[in-house]
Amino acid sequence: MPDPSPRPGFRGNKASLPQKPCLACGRPMSWRRKWARDWEQVKYCSERCRRTGPQD
Repeated sequence: MPDPSPRPGFRGNKASLPQKPCLACGRPMSWRRKWARDWEQVKYCSERCRRTGPQD
């Protein structure tokens, strides 16, 4: 039976998803399906970090 998932490499293994750091808090953010179209533009992990902005 073929795999119905849209990403053949995923298979429930979240460790294989791309990550990048949040600009405000520095925590690693994992790719989310919700962010699929704008992953390159995602900068903050949460609404709170977006409001506070980068901490220099």
